[in-house]
Amino acid sequence: MNIICFVKRVPSTTTNVVVADNKLDPSGVEFVLNPYDEYAVEEALQLKEKAGDGNVTVITLGTADSQKELRTTLAMGADAAVLLTNDDAPSADAATTARALAAAMEGREFDLLLFGKQAVDRDQHGVGPGVATRLGIPCITEVVKLEITDGKVVAEREVEGGVETIEASLPCAITCTKGLNEPRFASLKGIMQAKRKPLDVIEVELGSPAVEVISMDMPPARPEGRIVGQGAAAVPELIRALREEAKVL
Repeated sequence: MNIICFVKRVPSTTTNVVVADNKLDPSGVEFVLNPYDEYAVEEALQLKEKAGDGNVTVITLGTADSQKELRTTLAMGADAAVLLTNDDAPSADAATTARALAAAMEGREFDLLLFGKQAVDRDQHGVGPGVATRLGIPCITEVVKLEITDGKVVAEREVEGGVETIEASLPCAITCTKGLNEPRFASLKGIMQAKRKPLDVIEVELGSPAVEVISMDMPPARPEGRIVGQGAAAVPELIRALREEAKVL
Protein backbone atom coordinates (compact mmCIF):
# COMPACT_ATOMS: atom_id res chain seq x y z
CA MET A 1 0.00 0.00 0.00
CA ASN A 2 1.28 3.43 -0.96
CA ILE A 3 0.30 5.95 1.72
CA ILE A 4 0.95 9.69 1.63
CA CYS A 5 0.64 11.81 4.78
CA PHE A 6 0.35 15.58 4.78
CA VAL A 7 1.71 17.46 7.77
CA LYS A 8 2.32 21.05 8.87
CA ARG A 9 4.78 22.95 11.04
CA VAL A 10 2.83 24.95 13.63
CA PRO A 11 3.55 26.99 16.76
CA SER A 12 3.42 24.95 19.95
CA THR A 13 0.11 25.43 21.74
CA THR A 14 2.04 26.33 24.90
CA THR A 15 4.03 29.13 23.24
CA ASN A 16 3.18 32.78 23.91
CA VAL A 17 2.69 34.31 20.47
CA VAL A 18 2.89 37.91 19.27
CA VAL A 19 0.96 39.31 16.30
CA ALA A 20 2.65 41.91 14.08
CA ASP A 21 1.54 43.24 10.68
CA ASN A 22 -1.49 40.94 10.62
CA LYS A 23 0.60 37.78 11.01
CA LEU A 24 2.37 35.77 13.65
CA ASP A 25 5.78 37.06 14.69
CA PRO A 26 7.98 33.91 14.62
CA SER A 27 10.63 35.39 16.90
CA GLY A 28 11.02 33.25 20.00
CA VAL A 29 8.21 30.89 18.98
CA GLU A 30 8.66 27.13 19.42
CA PHE A 31 7.47 25.24 16.33
CA VAL A 32 6.36 21.59 16.34
CA LEU A 33 4.66 19.00 14.18
CA ASN A 34 0.92 19.70 14.15
CA PRO A 35 -0.56 17.41 16.86
CA TYR A 36 -3.41 16.13 14.68
CA ASP A 37 -0.92 15.26 11.93
CA GLU A 38 0.87 12.97 14.38
CA TYR A 39 -2.24 10.74 14.37
CA ALA A 40 -2.09 10.62 10.56
CA VAL A 41 1.57 9.61 10.51
CA GLU A 42 1.07 6.98 13.22
CA GLU A 43 -1.92 5.50 11.39
CA ALA A 44 0.09 5.28 8.18
CA LEU A 45 2.88 3.45 9.96
CA GLN A 46 0.48 1.03 11.63
CA LEU A 47 -1.25 0.26 8.33
CA LYS A 48 2.09 -0.44 6.68
CA GLU A 49 3.18 -2.67 9.56
CA LYS A 50 -0.10 -4.56 9.48
CA ALA A 51 0.14 -5.13 5.73
CA GLY A 52 3.75 -6.22 5.99
CA ASP A 53 4.83 -4.01 3.10
CA GLY A 54 4.12 -0.65 1.52
CA ASN A 55 5.52 2.84 1.54
CA VAL A 56 4.83 5.92 3.66
CA THR A 57 5.71 9.33 2.23
CA VAL A 58 5.22 12.55 4.19
CA ILE A 59 4.64 15.86 2.42
CA THR A 60 4.51 19.38 3.82
CA LEU A 61 4.09 22.87 2.38
CA GLY A 62 6.32 25.27 4.26
CA THR A 63 9.60 27.12 4.50
CA ALA A 64 13.04 25.53 4.69
CA ASP A 65 12.66 25.34 8.47
CA SER A 66 9.95 22.68 8.01
CA GLN A 67 12.66 20.10 7.34
CA LYS A 68 12.91 19.64 11.11
CA GLU A 69 9.33 18.39 11.37
CA LEU A 70 9.78 16.18 8.32
CA ARG A 71 12.86 14.61 9.92
CA THR A 72 10.69 13.90 12.95
CA THR A 73 8.26 11.89 10.81
CA LEU A 74 11.17 10.03 9.19
CA ALA A 75 12.49 9.19 12.66
CA MET A 76 9.04 7.85 13.57
CA GLY A 77 9.32 5.43 10.65
CA ALA A 78 8.20 7.14 7.43
CA ASP A 79 10.14 6.07 4.33
CA ALA A 80 10.55 9.41 2.55
CA ALA A 81 9.61 13.05 2.84
CA VAL A 82 8.94 15.94 0.47
CA LEU A 83 9.14 19.64 1.31
CA LEU A 84 7.17 21.92 -1.00
CA THR A 85 8.90 25.15 -0.19
CA ASN A 86 7.59 28.70 -0.46
CA ASP A 87 8.39 31.61 1.83
CA ASP A 88 4.70 32.60 1.96
CA ALA A 89 3.54 29.11 2.97
CA PRO A 90 3.07 29.88 6.72
CA SER A 91 0.38 32.46 5.90
CA ALA A 92 -1.35 30.43 3.17
CA ASP A 93 -5.07 29.78 3.71
CA ALA A 94 -6.60 26.29 3.53
CA ALA A 95 -7.83 26.64 -0.05
CA THR A 96 -4.46 27.88 -1.32
CA THR A 97 -2.66 25.11 0.57
CA ALA A 98 -5.02 22.45 -0.80
CA ARG A 99 -4.49 23.74 -4.32
CA ALA A 100 -0.69 23.53 -3.98
CA LEU A 101 -0.77 20.06 -2.43
CA ALA A 102 -3.15 18.71 -5.06
CA ALA A 103 -0.92 20.07 -7.82
CA ALA A 104 2.07 18.35 -6.23
CA MET A 105 0.23 15.03 -6.41
CA GLU A 106 0.36 15.03 -10.21
CA GLY A 107 2.16 11.91 -11.35
CA ARG A 108 2.33 10.38 -7.86
CA GLU A 109 0.77 6.98 -7.27
CA PHE A 110 -1.12 6.50 -4.01
CA ASP A 111 -3.74 4.34 -2.36
CA LEU A 112 -4.47 6.44 0.71
CA LEU A 113 -4.04 10.08 1.71
CA LEU A 114 -3.92 10.87 5.43
CA PHE A 115 -4.30 14.31 7.01
CA GLY A 116 -4.73 15.67 10.50
CA LYS A 117 -8.29 16.94 10.85
CA GLN A 118 -7.01 20.51 11.18
CA ALA A 119 -3.92 22.57 11.94
CA VAL A 120 -3.92 24.07 15.42
CA ASP A 121 -2.68 27.45 14.17
CA ARG A 122 -5.59 28.32 11.86
CA ASP A 123 -8.22 25.68 12.71
CA GLN A 124 -9.76 25.86 9.22
CA HIS A 125 -10.24 22.09 8.69
CA GLY A 126 -10.24 22.56 4.93
CA VAL A 127 -7.01 21.12 3.53
CA GLY A 128 -7.91 17.41 3.54
CA PRO A 129 -11.34 17.81 1.93
CA GLY A 130 -9.91 20.43 -0.43
CA VAL A 131 -7.19 18.12 -1.75
CA ALA A 132 -9.62 15.21 -2.07
CA THR A 133 -12.09 17.35 -4.03
CA ARG A 134 -9.41 18.50 -6.46
CA LEU A 135 -8.22 14.92 -6.98
CA GLY A 136 -11.76 13.59 -7.36
CA ILE A 137 -11.54 10.99 -4.57
CA PRO A 138 -13.78 10.38 -1.53
CA CYS A 139 -12.87 11.96 1.81
CA ILE A 140 -13.91 10.87 5.31
CA THR A 141 -13.29 13.42 8.04
CA GLU A 142 -12.51 13.23 11.78
CA VAL A 143 -11.94 9.47 11.77
CA VAL A 144 -11.45 7.68 15.11
CA LYS A 145 -11.23 4.12 13.76
CA LEU A 146 -9.98 2.89 10.40
CA GLU A 147 -9.88 -0.52 8.74
CA ILE A 148 -8.79 -1.36 5.19
CA THR A 149 -9.61 -4.69 3.60
CA ASP A 150 -9.65 -5.77 -0.06
CA GLY A 151 -9.50 -2.23 -1.39
CA LYS A 152 -12.30 -1.00 0.88
CA VAL A 153 -12.07 1.55 3.66
CA VAL A 154 -14.36 1.30 6.68
CA ALA A 155 -14.08 4.31 8.94
CA GLU A 156 -15.83 5.39 12.11
CA ARG A 157 -16.37 8.98 13.16
CA GLU A 158 -18.03 10.32 16.27
CA VAL A 159 -21.24 12.28 15.79
CA GLU A 160 -23.66 13.82 18.25
CA GLY A 161 -24.89 10.99 20.45
CA GLY A 162 -23.32 8.13 18.51
CA VAL A 163 -20.82 6.76 16.02
CA GLU A 164 -21.13 6.97 12.24
CA THR A 165 -19.65 4.18 10.08
CA ILE A 166 -18.68 5.05 6.50
CA GLU A 167 -17.41 2.79 3.73
CA ALA A 168 -15.46 3.98 0.69
CA SER A 169 -13.24 2.56 -2.03
CA LEU A 170 -9.53 3.23 -2.45
CA PRO A 171 -8.02 5.63 -3.33
CA CYS A 172 -9.43 7.67 -0.49
CA ALA A 173 -8.55 10.60 1.78
CA ILE A 174 -8.90 10.45 5.57
CA THR A 175 -8.60 13.23 8.14
CA CYS A 176 -7.49 11.89 11.52
CA THR A 177 -8.37 13.04 15.02
CA LYS A 178 -7.68 12.20 18.64
CA GLY A 179 -8.70 8.67 19.60
CA LEU A 180 -7.60 7.04 16.35
CA ASN A 181 -4.29 5.90 17.87
CA GLU A 182 -1.47 6.90 20.21
CA PRO A 183 1.42 8.44 18.24
CA ARG A 184 4.80 6.86 18.92
CA PHE A 185 7.96 8.65 19.94
CA ALA A 186 10.97 8.51 17.66
CA SER A 187 13.58 6.04 18.92
CA LEU A 188 17.32 6.73 18.89
CA LYS A 189 17.67 4.16 16.11
CA GLY A 190 14.92 5.89 14.16
CA ILE A 191 16.59 9.29 14.58
CA MET A 192 19.85 7.91 13.22
CA GLN A 193 18.11 6.20 10.30
CA ALA A 194 16.20 9.37 9.46
CA LYS A 195 19.45 11.08 8.48
CA ARG A 196 19.86 8.61 5.61
CA LYS A 197 16.28 8.71 4.32
CA PRO A 198 15.39 10.82 1.26
CA LEU A 199 14.00 14.32 1.83
CA ASP A 200 13.27 16.11 -1.44
CA VAL A 201 12.92 19.90 -1.52
CA ILE A 202 10.78 21.30 -4.34
CA GLU A 203 10.06 24.99 -4.87
CA VAL A 204 6.40 25.68 -5.64
CA GLU A 205 4.25 28.66 -6.58
CA LEU A 206 1.17 29.42 -4.51
CA GLY A 207 -0.59 31.83 -6.85
CA SER A 208 -3.12 34.35 -5.61
CA PRO A 209 -4.52 33.68 -2.12
CA ALA A 210 -8.11 32.53 -1.90
CA VAL A 211 -8.65 34.34 1.41
CA GLU A 212 -7.44 37.78 2.48
CA VAL A 213 -6.71 38.43 6.15
CA ILE A 214 -8.11 41.88 6.92
CA SER A 215 -6.77 42.06 10.44
CA MET A 216 -5.27 39.84 13.09
CA ASP A 217 -5.20 40.84 16.74
CA MET A 218 -4.70 39.18 20.09
CA PRO A 219 -7.95 38.72 22.07
CA PRO A 220 -8.66 41.46 24.62
CA ALA A 221 -7.55 40.85 28.18
CA ARG A 222 -10.21 39.37 30.41
CA PRO A 223 -11.54 41.73 33.08
CA GLU A 224 -10.65 40.84 36.64
CA GLY A 225 -13.18 38.88 38.66
CA ARG A 226 -15.27 40.50 41.37
CA ILE A 227 -16.35 39.07 44.72
CA VAL A 228 -19.95 40.13 45.34
CA GLY A 229 -20.12 38.83 48.90
CA GLN A 230 -19.98 35.68 50.98
CA GLY A 231 -22.48 32.96 51.79
CA ALA A 232 -26.22 33.10 51.22
CA ALA A 233 -26.29 36.88 51.64
CA ALA A 234 -24.38 37.25 48.36
CA VAL A 235 -26.98 35.39 46.28
CA PRO A 236 -29.29 38.38 45.51
CA GLU A 237 -26.35 40.52 44.35
CA LEU A 238 -24.94 37.64 42.30
CA ILE A 239 -28.29 37.14 40.54
CA ARG A 240 -28.59 40.88 39.88
CA ALA A 241 -25.07 41.00 38.39
CA LEU A 242 -25.72 37.98 36.18
CA ARG A 243 -29.02 39.42 34.99
CA GLU A 244 -28.18 43.12 34.56
CA GLU A 245 -24.42 43.15 33.91
CA ALA A 246 -23.48 39.82 32.36
CA LYS A 247 -26.98 39.42 30.88
CA VAL A 248 -26.85 35.64 31.03
CA LEU A 249 -30.10 35.22 32.95
